Amino acid sequence: MTIPFTSIVQSLPQTVPFTGPETLERHAGKPFLARIGANESAFGISQLAQQAIQELATAQACSWYGDPENHELRQLLAEKHNVKVENICVDAGIDSLLGLTIRLFIEPGDTVVTSDGAYPTVNYHVGGFNGRLIKVPYRDHHEDPITLAKAANENQARLLYLANPDNPMGTSLDHTAIQTLIEQLPPKCLLMLDEAYVEFMTKSPVLTLDVHDSRVIRFRTFSKAYGMAGMRIGYVIAHHEIISGYNRIRNHFGVNRMAQVAAKASIEDSEFLNDVVFKVEHGRQRIYRLAESLGLDYLKSATNFVAVDVCDAKRADNLIQSLAQAGVFLRKPMVAPQNRYIRIGVGTDHEHTILEQAIRKLIV
Repeated sequence: MTIPFTSIVQSLPQTVPFTGPETLERHAGKPFLARIGANESAFGISQLAQQAIQELATAQACSWYGDPENHELRQLLAEKHNVKVENICVDAGIDSLLGLTIRLFIEPGDTVVTSDGAYPTVNYHVGGFNGRLIKVPYRDHHEDPITLAKAANENQARLLYLANPDNPMGTSLDHTAIQTLIEQLPPKCLLMLDEAYVEFMTKSPVLTLDVHDSRVIRFRTFSKAYGMAGMRIGYVIAHHEIISGYNRIRNHFGVNRMAQVAAKASIEDSEFLNDVVFKVEHGRQRIYRLAESLGLDYLKSATNFVAVDVCDAKRADNLIQSLAQAGVFLRKPMVAPQNRYIRIGVGTDHEHTILEQAIRKLIV
C-alpha cells in the first residue's frame, strides 16, 4: 500500500535522532543498572517541585489543561533573567523549540549552518522542512565559531546553530568568542544559541543577555540541572518580535500543568540547584580520575558528562556494546574524529561504582 505522504516526508530516511535506553532494555530483556548515557540528572527534582506536584495531583486543577500562556512561569523566568515576559516563550522542551525555530525561519532550500557531529535533532528538523544543512568540522574538539561564521556568510544562511556548552563533547566557548561570532553573522541570519547545560558552566562568564539584539535566540531547559527531563519543558529568550512569531505557531496547550507547577517551584529553589551543580562537579572529578587510572585522555567538561578518548572509533563502539551487556548505558559522538570518544554522564555514586567495575574488566 502506498501512503500519500508529502514529497518532503517521502525523501526523508526512516530514522530518529536517538535510540532510547528503553528500546535497548527491551531488546536486552533487562533494565540498565547504570543509566548514564542520556545526560539526564541523577539527582532528581527539588523537594519544592515534588511538593507542588503532589499538591496538584490531589487538586481539581490536575484535570485542567495547563495555562496556554504559561504566564506565571514566564513571570518568574523574566524576573530570574531580568527581562520582560514578552521576551520568553515556553514550550515542551528545547527539542520542540528547535523545531518551531526551523519552522519560523526556514523555507525549502534555505541554509542552516551547524557543526558536523553537533546535536542531531537540529538536523532532523531541518530535513523535515526541506532546509539545506552546511556542516562545519570541530576544531580541537570545540565548535569552531570562526569557520561557522565563514560558512554562514558564504552560504547566506538563515540560521546558525551553536550549543554552548557543547553536546556531545562537553567543551565550552567563552562569552567573547560568542559575541565575536554574533558580530560576524551575515544579514538576516540568526544565532540559535543552545544553552541546555549553562548552569554547569561555572568556570567562565556566560554571554550577557541582550533581548534587544534580534540576531540571537537563547535556548534554556529544565531537563538537565533541574532534573525534569521526563516532564518536557524548556524556553527561549529573545527579542519580543521573535517571541511573537513563536506564539503564532506553537501548540498553546503543549506544556502540561504538572510541568508548569514543577518548573515554577524549581526556580524558587536555588539551594537545590546549587547542590546539583556541586554534585555534578564532584562526579566529573570522579570520571576524570577513572580515565586517568585507565590511561585515557579526556576533555575538561562544562556539562554533566565527560567525553573520554578511547583512541579508536571501533573500540568505542565495542566498549559501548560491552558496557550495555554489563548493564551500563552510555552513548558516544557519531561523527569522526570525535567518534573515538565515549560520553560518560555524571551519575550517583552507586552508578559510578557499577561503571568502574565494568569498564576495568574491559580496559586492561
